[in-house]
Parts: sequence; structure tokens; C-alpha cells
Amino acid sequence: MADKKNTNGKPWDFLAEYKGKMFDGEWPTLPQMFDITCKRYPDNRCFTAFSPEEITLTYTQAREKIIGVSNYLAAKGVKHGDRVAVSGKNSPEWAVAYLAILYTGATVVPLDYQLKDEEIDFLLTFAGVQYLFIDAERINDIDSKGTVGLLEKISLETEHADYIFNKTADKAPKRKAATEKDIAAILFTSGTTGNPKGVMLTHSNLVSDCYLAQDLMTLYPTDIFYALLPIHHSYTMLAVFIEAISVGAEIVFGKKLIVSQILKELKRGNVTMFLAVPMLFNKMLKGLMNGIKEKGMVVYGLIRFLMGVSGLIKKIFKVNPGHKMFNGLLAKLSLDKIRICISGGGPLPSSTFKMFNELGIDFVQGYGLTETSPIITLNPIYAYIETSVGKILPRTEMKLIDVDEKGIGEIVVRGPMVMQGYYKNKAATDEILDADGWLKTGDAGYIDANRYVYLTGRKKSLIVTEGGKNVFPEEIEDAFQLYDEIDQICVMGYLTDVKMKAEGIRALIHPSEKYVDEMAKKYADAATLYAEMQKHMQEVVDKVNKDLLPYKRISKVTVVSEPLEMTSTKKIKRYIVAEKYKDR
Repeated sequence: MADKKNTNGKPWDFLAEYKGKMFDGEWPTLPQMFDITCKRYPDNRCFTAFSPEEITLTYTQAREKIIGVSNYLAAKGVKHGDRVAVSGKNSPEWAVAYLAILYTGATVVPLDYQLKDEEIDFLLTFAGVQYLFIDAERINDIDSKGTVGLLEKISLETEHADYIFNKTADKAPKRKAATEKDIAAILFTSGTTGNPKGVMLTHSNLVSDCYLAQDLMTLYPTDIFYALLPIHHSYTMLAVFIEAISVGAEIVFGKKLIVSQILKELKRGNVTMFLAVPMLFNKMLKGLMNGIKEKGMVVYGLIRFLMGVSGLIKKIFKVNPGHKMFNGLLAKLSLDKIRICISGGGPLPSSTFKMFNELGIDFVQGYGLTETSPIITLNPIYAYIETSVGKILPRTEMKLIDVDEKGIGEIVVRGPMVMQGYYKNKAATDEILDADGWLKTGDAGYIDANRYVYLTGRKKSLIVTEGGKNVFPEEIEDAFQLYDEIDQICVMGYLTDVKMKAEGIRALIHPSEKYVDEMAKKYADAATLYAEMQKHMQEVVDKVNKDLLPYKRISKVTVVSEPLEMTSTKKIKRYIVAEKYKDR
């Protein structure tokens, strides 16, 4: 968010110098944007990683590798509109693969590296992918049976013969370049079986969102971003990867969500831009404050008082004394060189937001969806509101529908960052995106007179964990279809920590009539009957949990005696059920 409000025009005004020379549309494509940055800042550090061995590429060096890999793909027959996938841990190689795919005019399909082999296989087949960049440790597991029909798998790690930087060519057949209206990326948000939701984002969607966000967030070519969260996620892809390369900033790639390693890499990389999820920021803040408490309540009270003064000065006078006042404390978290911390991907407690700002960190949060590239609101650092998810971006329209008596309604949005639809899923597209370009977010809230947005809840069934993971209940519920003892199951989120807004996953289970009758013959006492059914259903859930990713696992099970209310099409009325059982 801006150090000071930009009064010298818009952050994207400089593009006028290159229009007609390096691009012809309203916005450049991602390769054109990267070319422009390479022209402006050829010697700036671009991609850096510290493990397994240290590597740094300047923008010129990165472009050389990107072009080499792109030429190789083109020579192999990859052409405009083809889909090429990349899946792996964060690395310079991942970034080179992503951009090399786009330089061929093809569409990149970034896949979650945590997915199981068969789930990745399914999505590769669904998307019609024939070339895959993936880490060496899994290169032999994906499409091991040849059912996907991949033509080639290329390793993102050096210890494999098919290493990406060995797959280069000096020249390639002439290729058709993508335009800004072409699909740049297909991001799968859910649905690894059945009808997956693959969000189709054009070059214009991503590039416009990148530059429009900078109206509320000033970035510099001297900035150093830390890519900690997986880049396949729209949040990191746009807010770290694409934002950084748009201004000539450096990206330091982190691979593990381990606090001790994070702190070392923040320090070693001299990171200035730290983007993460609430879970990590909450953990870091808790550790810091507990350390202060250990020094005694007098010291703790004094620090908290000074924090309050610092926050007040920042709010009123638009200056930040806290960074110098608490530099020693911030150094313990390797945050002393951080210019801005950004929280996204999940709900953030306003207390965390407030305390980081009081400590002298320009700490902000934003809001968006994968379907909106994803950013649609951001909090400016000198005009932030702790209870708001930020101010609406320029050229972005937002309104409320189905507004209640309190002025709260479902948020719908329209703008250049809104997706083109779901890949091969017209029904799902029509449900969320209308003919006029208005996208239903499924989130409830309100908008103030100054275009700040406040969320009050989610109207959709989507569960967002504290770690920023999106969990769709239907995916979990499908795993219980073969258990005859279950008549109905409804998966929903529940608050595990009201103050921290931490959310867990809960399952309401209504047993089948046949199962209840069989159990009733064994246990005549009602209390014993219920206890045994609860025990058995917990065992079923434990069994299913073993096959689920950790963030999708059910942590609370409730057996209900009454059938869950359903619609005429036999769908559970989730919100009625959630309200009924919220306190049980």
C-alpha cells in the first residue's frame, strides 16, 4: 500500500511509452510486461532461492532461460492455445516454466503440488495437458500408467536428467503470440473429481489487476518479495509473482512453512514485502508478545502503552514512528527490514491487524477471489481501517444484492479482473457470472461511502481455513457416499477461536434408518445407543480423514437424530442447518 498517495498520475501511466512499440492492446500480455521490465531494469535481481543451493538470476538472465525453454516447447509442437501444466514447490525454475509456457502463446495450468497423483492425473486429462513441468521427486509417479497421455514431463529440479534448464533451444518455429484477450492461466479452485472448477483468466485479467492494485500499493524496483505460499494459488501468483515482475523487483522463493526457516530467509534475503496468511502472522505475533510478557508485566505494560501511542500517531499524522521505536523487537522476527506485510487468503482478526501497525509494520489486508484474479480491494497503509478488507480498486464496480434490513447483502463485482468463466463448466459459470459481467462473490457484507468494503460472512458454503485454504464441503461429502450407515452428511465450518476467527471443519451426520434399527437391537438404552453411534461415526470420519489433505480433515463430528432439511431437488439447506446446529 502506498507510502504516500501517488499524486503524479497512475502507476501504469509509464506503459504509454511502450504502447505501439512493445504492445498494442489496452494492457500488455504477461510476456510483453516481462519484456518491458527487462528493458527498464535488465540488471535487477529477478529470481532468488537459497535451497537446495543458492541461485540468483537477473532479469536479463531469467529472460534468456525463459526464451530458451519457450523455444524448446515451440520446437516440440506446443502452440497458441495449448495447455501446459506446472506443479511443484516454489522455485526460480517454477517461475521460468510459467513464463516460458506463456511465451509460446500457450495457456499455463498451475496445479496444487499437494494433490494426490490420481487427482493431478485427472486434472491433466480434464484440461487436455500434454506437457508437464514437475519436481523430480514426483516425475515418475504422475501419469505412471500412461492414462493421461503426456508427451513429456520436465523436471524442475537439478537431480533429474530432464531438468528444465537442459531443455532449451536457440531457435524455434515461428509461433502465434497470445493477445491480451487470450486465456493466460486456468486455475483449479476445487473439484478434483466430477466437474472441476477451472477459473479461466486472460492476460488482461491478470495484468490489469496487477497495475490497478498499485493505485493503492506503491511498489518499487528495489523491493524484495518473499514467495512463501504456493505460487499456484491466485493470491501468491498475482500479489507476489506478477506484481514483482511488473516493477522489476526481486522474488525470494521459500519452500517450507516452518517459522525458523522463514525467519532465516527473511533476514538473508533482506525481504521488504512479506505476504502470508493469517495463521502465520498470528503465530509470529503471539510468539513476540509472549516473549515480552516473560520480561515482566511492567515491561509488557510499557511496550503496549508505547504501541498504542505509535498507532495513534500513525493514524492521525500519517507517519510511522513504530518502526524505529520497536526495531529491536522486529529484528527478533526478521521484520526489521520489512516495508509492508500483506495478509490474505483468509479472515484476519482486527487485533492482529492493529498490533502489527502499532509495532511499526505497514500491515494491510485485501480481499478477492480466484475468479477476480484475485484482488478487488486493498487497504492503503496510511488510510487503513482495521475492520475493513480494504478499498475497492479503480475501474472496479461493486454493489450489493438481496440486501437485508441491516444494509447487508451479497457482494457482486464487475471489472477488468473478472474471469472469463469456468473451463468446460458452463452451468457453474452461468450460476456465478451474468451476461453483463457481474460476478456473484457469495460473500455478504456492506460498502461505506468511501468505497471501503466490510465482510460480515460468507453466503456460499465455501470454508476458508485459518491457513488460507479453500475447502468445498461437497468434495469432502463425496467421500462418504459408499457408507450405508450414513443417510445424510453436511460439512460446514465452525469457529475454533472466536477472537482469532480461526475456522475448523465440522460434519453433521444423520444415520440411515436401517443402521439405527440394527444398533437399537444391541443397545436398548438411548444414551448408550447414541454414544455407540457417535463412536462409530467418528471411526468412519477418521478413516476418511486419512485419505484427505490435512487442511480438509474433519475435526468435529455431531450425530443428529432428525433428518437435515432439504430442498425439492434433495439438496441440504446448508444455511438453515448451520443456524440450527451452530450452538450444538
